Amino acid sequence: MPDHYRARVNTLVRPVSAGVVSGLVGFTSAFVVVLAGLTAVGASSREAESGLLAVSVTMGLASIALSLWSRLPITVAWSTPGAALLAATGAIPGGWPAAVGAFLLTGVLILATGLLPQLGALIARIPTAIAQAMLAGILLQLCLGPVTGLAENPWQVAPVVIVWLLALRFASRWAAPLAFVTAAVAITLHVSGTGELPDAAALLPHVSLTTPTLTLGSVVGIALPLYLVTMASQNVPGAAVMRGLGYEVPWRGSMLVTGAGTLLGAPAGGHAINLAAISAALAAGPEAGEDRSRRWVASVTAGVVWVVLGLCSAAFGALVLLAPAGVIPAVAGLALMGTLAMSLRSALAEAKEQIPAVVTFVTAASGVAIAGVSAAFWALLAGLAVRALLGWRR
Repeated sequence: MPDHYRARVNTLVRPVSAGVVSGLVGFTSAFVVVLAGLTAVGASSREAESGLLAVSVTMGLASIALSLWSRLPITVAWSTPGAALLAATGAIPGGWPAAVGAFLLTGVLILATGLLPQLGALIARIPTAIAQAMLAGILLQLCLGPVTGLAENPWQVAPVVIVWLLALRFASRWAAPLAFVTAAVAITLHVSGTGELPDAAALLPHVSLTTPTLTLGSVVGIALPLYLVTMASQNVPGAAVMRGLGYEVPWRGSMLVTGAGTLLGAPAGGHAINLAAISAALAAGPEAGEDRSRRWVASVTAGVVWVVLGLCSAAFGALVLLAPAGVIPAVAGLALMGTLAMSLRSALAEAKEQIPAVVTFVTAASGVAIAGVSAAFWALLAGLAVRALLGWRR
């Protein structure tokens, strides 16, 4: 093939292939965390599948819209730390309708961040060590899944962990997806042995709308921590990753689109969408081709992949329901190990911030809810209070 034809093929193919990889890795590595989070705050299996559909479709459409509008490789993802927060929070007063109300309020706050620069500046004033320690405490409970799974069901969980370790050594990008594939094989073998098969109609995509309500517990226990975690652990790092790759994300437009997407998806159970960080690096990096002006095609492709996978949300939900004991918590924990490591590293990077960070971490990890308010909120308050006290002492 002549060089100019080869160059043209690479210009067309590489962004598309990078987008497909970004979409597949982003979805398969964390969808179990989304389902776990939605179920923990009161969603039925049908409502959780609807929520997975909502966030998949809205983040896919948002990626397509932002990339076509800006001609930049802007990738939108669901809030994986936010889903982990929901899983750690558990049931709240008001149940699932109150959680949906909190999702709506989160969308309003993200929209307000795009409209009011002062709100974004206020979020930026939260110390990185405190924000990352809160996230690490939230993630810790989920990251225990592989350990407890090995103790509970070693024969079916051990292959998942082994594949994850081998993939981490030789193809780290695919570690979490390959762990999920191994889990899917284990689930298939389990189902073939028990004869439990889902009804074909249950595998069709469906939307379950919920009338939202708001309670003090949902506002303080879910909406505010979800907004803070999404901003501090997704939107701000996502913009930084893009800046490091030579792209300046249109901040206001991105917040307006992701805030609107969160609002649209909330009644169907979607918790939050935001700028991607890891997926952004896949779609905007060298893997998407040498022509930087064409890398936006990768983000559009990733968006299409997410929409398609979202339409299969009921099938993924059925797979999770059929899983033997310990397998799905192990997959979720393995998917979050890297995020936990990064959060701990950021939280403990500065010596003077370590004690406030540790107080924040252990409070969030305790999972103790006081007055119906989740541990994440109290962790943030405790960390800021200890930081202020130590700063005053110095």
